[in-house]
Amino acid sequence: MKFKTAAVALMIGVSWSAMGAMAETVGISMPTKSSARWIADGENMVQQFQEAGYDTDLQYAEDDIPNQLAQVENMITKGVDVLVIAAIDGTTLSNALANAKAADIKVIAYDRLIRDTPDIDYYATFDNFKVGVEQANSLVSGLEARFPDDKPWNVELFGGSPDDNNAYFFYDGAISVLQPLIDAGDIVIPSGQTGMQTVGTLRWDGAVAQARMDNLLSANYTDKDVHGVLSPYDGLSIGILSSLKGVGYGSGGQPMPIVTGQDAEVQSVKSILADEQYSTVFKDTRELARVTVGMVDAMLKGGEPEINDTQTYDNGVKVVPSYLLEPVGVDKSNWEGILIESGYYTAEQVQ
Repeated sequence: MKFKTAAVALMIGVSWSAMGAMAETVGISMPTKSSARWIADGENMVQQFQEAGYDTDLQYAEDDIPNQLAQVENMITKGVDVLVIAAIDGTTLSNALANAKAADIKVIAYDRLIRDTPDIDYYATFDNFKVGVEQANSLVSGLEARFPDDKPWNVELFGGSPDDNNAYFFYDGAISVLQPLIDAGDIVIPSGQTGMQTVGTLRWDGAVAQARMDNLLSANYTDKDVHGVLSPYDGLSIGILSSLKGVGYGSGGQPMPIVTGQDAEVQSVKSILADEQYSTVFKDTRELARVTVGMVDAMLKGGEPEINDTQTYDNGVKVVPSYLLEPVGVDKSNWEGILIESGYYTAEQVQ
């Protein structure tokens, strides 16, 4: 009898020991695999979380809001310890996150702010207003270099997806640079289309951007040239460039307009090297993953995550404590040092 008792105690002890050694799990909800940057985000987080001793559950929702909701709810049901969410629509997760709160699951909004809920703990992102400032500064620099004698410059504006909180920061940052030039008459918007509700591009869809650029050209540029296009994302830039090339820009002596971008995707870097897209904004997803892993690690160990902003990101219910990383402008003059020497890409990937 004593032997049986000892054996049972030993088995229980082993069981408890094994349970104690089980790694905590981080649920990672990404919006889509249609953009290379989100693939990189997911891969970087999985790698860094695993190196830090955590298990991961990475899910992509393919820009389908009900799918993302179902995936998040499933992670909650499975009992993840933390949720890291890059929301498709930052206004649709309130009920799910209330369930996470009830289950004592911490939540980090990743890159995109989650709105209208008190149930997020932290936000890890880049300085999104500065992204827009960088895009507009690059646009103006390009206009000055390529079209020095063509003032006023004819420019069209594109915004990101209206359901992505970041899109408004990008647009507002850009307009903070461009509006004084518009007011001075140095830049004109021949279509008259301004404001996120007018120029936004749902789901960041490049085909939608291309179709809109087609319409802008046919309606406003039969007797004038477009000199620049503010594009907030590389996937839109590629569609915009296809439209421009389709009517002869970039060939036959007709200069390519200055077209901006964001995320330094391989196709756009190649386009910059080919003198088509003018610039992009690099956001190092390795660093964003590092910050996010640090936040999770601190929370699960009972500490306070490092933050550097407690004022900017009001989600409609509360100001979310945030860590903001610096975006970096990239063009043909500096791409190699920023993207290749840092190890983000190899030269073979972009040439």
